Amino acid sequence: MVDPLAELDIDVQSFDIPRIVSVYPDRAGVRWWTKAWFNNHEEGEMSVEIDKDSAIRFIQDRIEKDKWLEEFFPKQMEIYHNAIEQTKEQLLKQQNY
Repeated sequence: MVDPLAELDIDVQSFDIPRIVSVYPDRAGVRWWTKAWFNNHEEGEMSVEIDKDSAIRFIQDRIEKDKWLEEFFPKQMEIYHNAIEQTKEQLLKQQNY
């Protein structure tokens, strides 16, 4: 598939939506959680309980951030993908004028 935006002189990174994710244990180190922040919102999403092995794989960079977010924050990632797609469509419309 050819990227229709490939020839545009646009910094696509500036149109990306910031996504931050963290994993952390409870004080006893028994239960693990993941939390995400989208679009620099201060409060972030509700934490999701995860298993320790998954947390360790994420910490060791054996799971990509976006794959992690897709698994634990699917609704937010759907919104993210829709927003990126809308931005691409708007850029393409601007190029046609």
